[in-house]
Amino acid sequence: MALINSLVSWLNTKRLSQIDFFKNHPIDTQREILNQLLGHAENTEWGKKYDFKSIQSLATFQERLPVQSYEDIQDSIGRLRKGEQNIFWPSEIKWFAKSSGTTNSKSKFIPVSKEALEDCHFRGGKDILAIYTSLFPETGIFRGKGLTLGGSHQINNVKNDSYYGDLSAILIQNLPFWADFIRTPDTSIVLMDEWEEKLEKMTEATLNENVTSLSGVPSWFLVLLKNILKVSGKSNIHEIWPNLELFVHGGVNFTPYRAQFKEMLPSAQMNYLETYNASEGFFGIQDNPLDDSMLLMLDYGIYYEFIKLEDLNKEYPKTISLEDIELHKNYALLITTNGGLWRYLIGDTIYFTSKKPFKFKISGRTKLFINAFGEELIIDNAEKAMQIACDKTHAIIKDYTAAPIFMDKNQKGAHQWLIEFENPPQNIDEFNFVLDNALMSLNSDYEAKRYKNITLEKPHITIAKAGLFYSWLKRKGKLGGQNKVPRLSNNRELIEELLTENH
Repeated sequence: MALINSLVSWLNTKRLSQIDFFKNHPIDTQREILNQLLGHAENTEWGKKYDFKSIQSLATFQERLPVQSYEDIQDSIGRLRKGEQNIFWPSEIKWFAKSSGTTNSKSKFIPVSKEALEDCHFRGGKDILAIYTSLFPETGIFRGKGLTLGGSHQINNVKNDSYYGDLSAILIQNLPFWADFIRTPDTSIVLMDEWEEKLEKMTEATLNENVTSLSGVPSWFLVLLKNILKVSGKSNIHEIWPNLELFVHGGVNFTPYRAQFKEMLPSAQMNYLETYNASEGFFGIQDNPLDDSMLLMLDYGIYYEFIKLEDLNKEYPKTISLEDIELHKNYALLITTNGGLWRYLIGDTIYFTSKKPFKFKISGRTKLFINAFGEELIIDNAEKAMQIACDKTHAIIKDYTAAPIFMDKNQKGAHQWLIEFENPPQNIDEFNFVLDNALMSLNSDYEAKRYKNITLEKPHITIAKAGLFYSWLKRKGKLGGQNKVPRLSNNRELIEELLTENH
């Protein structure tokens, strides 16, 4: 074991030095990335359209290339899926990461190039291990196998072999052959389309394995781990996998699930690292277990820009480069990537907690918020307030969503929270009181609208029946993978649909 750890440490030394370099020289690293991207794609259709060869400055780049949404490039992606090449990026594009569509009912197909796989997503996976083993040199993680809970993949035969599926499935499909020896279960099970059958197969296949690490979305891992406990008859997961020491998580905020994981994984040796890996790229890794911010990974072939939320809906929004960001201010994330996305608005919002190095937290989605009354409630506010309410009332949340209740002649404005509890509070009114006060402490706009109930009443809480959100996701064909329930909506369409099912 010591020999393996020494070998891994030797292999990681160079990479850790590279990480230290971009931490110490972030702006130079990012400028070099942008120049490489422009040079690599100068002979593509887009390179010629925007004359990449003549772009010599960031100002010219920002003036010449417009900010793009998925809808702006959807037709070009459709051409790629039918077999055309060299549109955004020179290397062959045959893989497309299908989004879960949480902010848009239509599916999105994000092109995944060879460079995006090798230099971004796979490098991110290797860096997780490099960072973790540097933090815990005596780790036993290589003594057993990693359990990854991903999505599925399908083949789309439009005119050529063009493949699409969840990003996790695309990564698994493209891993080198030797990866099969260090992970579980078999690829044929991991990539199964039918979630409930996959759940049973994964449980059966992993019960007797020596699992030392987990990787996936917390909400779906809870479902798998609970099923494993049910089948095994054990009281906690460490009785099944005594050497389990690491959970690498991402996709949803971990805070609402932390208490449940602690209950199922009670070992003091259990470690957690958050990552930010989306269909469009791998962006961040938590490099300190005591700091829940993530390090912005600056040498993955991604150039970053940022837009203040107040400028987001302007026709020509002002964009900010890394050197000009302010700490603790929410920004929409704008990326240019080695997958051929040029000044692409990904739809996520983040805020920075540090500049030396650049570290950040995810705060929400550009389209998931409640602002029906000027309260500007974002997911970060909701998640933090929900955790405070749970902590103070000893409740555990399984899932939730919230939406506005609009004013009429008999009704003041309010927010309705539809909550499914794993462990309900003894007093729902106390829970509501704490939730409301936490929201006011976290959001001054919400606090102002709540003043003397003039604009907003206290929250209206509706308790969801057991399994409501799971049934809704199942009916939508969104079980497993990166799929999740939208936390906040600025209209009542989703909550009304769920309330109908709740009766």
